[in-house]
Amino acid sequence: MEVHHVTEDAETFTCNAFLAIGEDGTTTLVDAGGWDGVVDEIRSHTDDVDSVVMTHQHGDHVAQLEAVAEAFDPDVYAYDDHATRTHELADGDTVTIGDEAFDVVYTPGHADDHVSFVSDSSLFSGDVVVHDDGAFDYGSFGRTDMAGQSRDRLIESIEELLERMPEGVEHMYAGHGSVFHGNVQDVVKTSLERAKERTPKYPDE
Repeated sequence: MEVHHVTEDAETFTCNAFLAIGEDGTTTLVDAGGWDGVVDEIRSHTDDVDSVVMTHQHGDHVAQLEAVAEAFDPDVYAYDDHATRTHELADGDTVTIGDEAFDVVYTPGHADDHVSFVSDSSLFSGDVVVHDDGAFDYGSFGRTDMAGQSRDRLIESIEELLERMPEGVEHMYAGHGSVFHGNVQDVVKTSLERAKERTPKYPDE
């Protein structure tokens, strides 16, 4: 499976959006991002998007979802309702990303509708954990200082993610920061340790 970071060249604030292309040609977009150039960037890799899977619906992840849906008419998988959603996601479901089967893990704390996707080889973690984001390198976590967010719930989500993640996962595609290839479990464990320290991620938290 090839994974392309299709918002990498964005000059406006956006999440990382990833286009996964399976060896069988199946195409899946993970999050739509907030960059108005994302449709053109997707078209530089493929003429079609079979499905979109959403980690959560914060604006930087979902702003371009309607544009993507209009351009490609994909199946849209999301935990919460959305005008474009065609399939509801729930904890324990299985979704196909590219040509791999991924378990859906409900991971709230940063967002009430947050889900992560984990397979035998890869993790699409959205904002629950990231490799680096300017606050921490090699293991950071989603912010929890805004209304409706919870550090305690985020910690529980990271613990659940660790329990359900196979040891061999070696590719991590997070909603912000860099793509990571290596021991993903170790990165997530580091994120958990930092979240548990209760040190504010941002000065005003």
